[in-house]
Amino acid sequence: MWSKLLFVALFGLFLAAKFEVNDAVVFRFTNFVCESYNKSWFVFHNCRLKAVSRSKVLLNMNGTLLHSVDNATLHAQIFKKANGFKPWVLDGTVDVCRFLKKGYNPFIQIVFNLFKGFSNINHTCPFVGPQIVKDFYLQNELLRLPFPTGDYMLSMQWFFRNKPQFDTNVSFSYVEDLLKRKN
Repeated sequence: MWSKLLFVALFGLFLAAKFEVNDAVVFRFTNFVCESYNKSWFVFHNCRLKAVSRSKVLLNMNGTLLHSVDNATLHAQIFKKANGFKPWVLDGTVDVCRFLKKGYNPFIQIVFNLFKGFSNINHTCPFVGPQIVKDFYLQNELLRLPFPTGDYMLSMQWFFRNKPQFDTNVSFSYVEDLLKRKN
């Protein structure tokens, strides 16, 4: 009897320690802005954040591609806030159709892995019709890059046939409270 009780107590302490380490990181959205430059190609219906709790914010985006797209390019940059948003280390351009077939860019792969389970944007080209990201929230376990504490913005410029079509800018906060960690 005592051995079972001791096992349950140790297992409970292990789980409590595990959750305490996860609570040491706050990784959440702070702003989301969408802008279409060519409404004859892409129309945004919904582009918003919804706060569910203090540490969890859901991102929802609903848009429609009005024409079939088989040549899409994405230019993504991460900016860090320091007296305004300043360019940071990560900057890349990727052929979206080729990336969805092979996954050749590690930076874009990390971003894609964060949201692919919340979206219908998970197949190869051509794209047409509704493009949806629903109830997407940031999960620290999927972020594989070391980030210093701070506020960031992921700027994504989408090009179809080498012409700018729309931008999506996602701001997020990453705060790691090392005082909460007990290693």
